[in-house]
Amino acid sequence: MELEAVAKSYRRWAPVYDRTFGSITGRGRRRAVSHINSRSGSVLEVGVGTGLSLPDYASHLSVTGIDFSHDMLAKAREKVREENLRHVHDLRQMDARTLDFPDATFDTVVAMYLVSVVPEPEKVVAEMARVCKPGGQVLILNHFAREGGVLGRLERAFAPFADLLGWHSDFDRARVLGDQRLTLTTEETFPPLGLFSFLILSRH
Repeated sequence: MELEAVAKSYRRWAPVYDRTFGSITGRGRRRAVSHINSRSGSVLEVGVGTGLSLPDYASHLSVTGIDFSHDMLAKAREKVREENLRHVHDLRQMDARTLDFPDATFDTVVAMYLVSVVPEPEKVVAEMARVCKPGGQVLILNHFAREGGVLGRLERAFAPFADLLGWHSDFDRARVLGDQRLTLTTEETFPPLGLFSFLILSRH
């Protein structure tokens, strides 16, 4: 997907995102944030969107969020102001392929429902690994393509409409597992129908 297609898609979704996609993805999002809350230090959420997860982060964390969509970020900033989220340190507009942070900045770097949306997801994961401290964790929550079955056929059928849908329905899990600095330590799946997976990768 090209960035302009992503921006247009999320401009359409921004006003209703929390009530639609946000409700579908809530269980996986809560699991990811619960895991992060068991850790300490600094957190970078790549693709923070409308800030759905921001109120749920624990107060002992220092949270930074980035997103390419100005429309989504406007919603996130509104949440931070209205709910006085003091643990949210910064929200910035940024291309996830070229993160404007020094190496080894964050203890935890997370992308929720992002990697099948962005162009060049391998670059995004490489940047996530770069800005994560050695000994830290990179977390990915996303939908990945199935090998076969009815759902697999449906995913392939919808694949040509990625720019319209705003995500790749046939996204290959292997595309986020190639960075040599990261080792997959845990994988969980979530309903509905096990559509979403939560990957915990250790940074070494």
